[in-house]
Amino acid sequence: MTAVKLSVVIPVYNEEEGLQALFDRLYPALDKLNRSYEIIFINDGSRDRSPALLREQFELRPDVTRVVLLNGNYGQHMAIMAGFEQVRGEVIITLDADLQNPPEEIQKLLDAMDQGHDYVGTIRAQRQDTTWRRVASRLMNRLREKMTRIHMTDQGCMMRAYDKKIIRAISSCREINTFIPALAYTFASNPTEVTVAHEERAAGESKYSLYSLIRLNFDLITGFSVVPLQWFSLMGMGLSVLSALFVIYLFIRRLIVGPEAEGVFTLFAITFLLIGILLFGIGLLGEYIGRIYQQVRDRPRFLIQAILESDNNT
Repeated sequence: MTAVKLSVVIPVYNEEEGLQALFDRLYPALDKLNRSYEIIFINDGSRDRSPALLREQFELRPDVTRVVLLNGNYGQHMAIMAGFEQVRGEVIITLDADLQNPPEEIQKLLDAMDQGHDYVGTIRAQRQDTTWRRVASRLMNRLREKMTRIHMTDQGCMMRAYDKKIIRAISSCREINTFIPALAYTFASNPTEVTVAHEERAAGESKYSLYSLIRLNFDLITGFSVVPLQWFSLMGMGLSVLSALFVIYLFIRRLIVGPEAEGVFTLFAITFLLIGILLFGIGLLGEYIGRIYQQVRDRPRFLIQAILESDNNT
């Protein structure tokens, strides 16, 4: 087995328009580092020409390129997990294929790792995302930090560096629904963050829809905290006390004023409010139970169709 100092893990899903631009910048940037490296591309069930382009690049640079082909689309984090199981480097860096995080910034992460940190998060400077993405990200960052007590200034940036011990711990978890940066934070003993540049996508469109972002944050919050359940329990107790006081008020009012029908619509409004809160609670509980159900089935998290690598890398 050939020893390498650096492994770069890049998930790829329908990125044919921007892959060549990625190749043109990534390899020169890594060659300048003067340390041995490998690049592991994980094709996450792409339906365009991405697998063919990855194969062509492997044939051009088989000495430092490996390609993991998954048999379907398992999502960004599971694709990265598949890459983690193949890495051989002392330091592992995750990078998106869209070039929004320039590969030239990898040096900053390595400098932080050389200072003794075992996990390096990143903060995007002058984000080039749309306004709603920036606002939604800030709101979710605050909510996530309150619920999970995990401090990540910028949870949406996947350009991060990990010590190989952290990667081993992450890979051993076998979780179906997880958020890799947060999971790494729980294992890290000396984490830090650095600011990196952020650019517009080289080509194509973001693969994260609003629904996908909501689902991702559900995974993050429910996977690392039971605070939502505790909040809902406290809300239930508070509403129970208010309901008891309201019943006493209505009873006293009936004794003093007598029977009346004017408050019927108020009672309807209160009833609908309580029903809405109850349905929300059932849905929240269902999120946790659904994740338990997925986990206990113990199905494979992903299936690897093939791995392209040279004989020198095996």
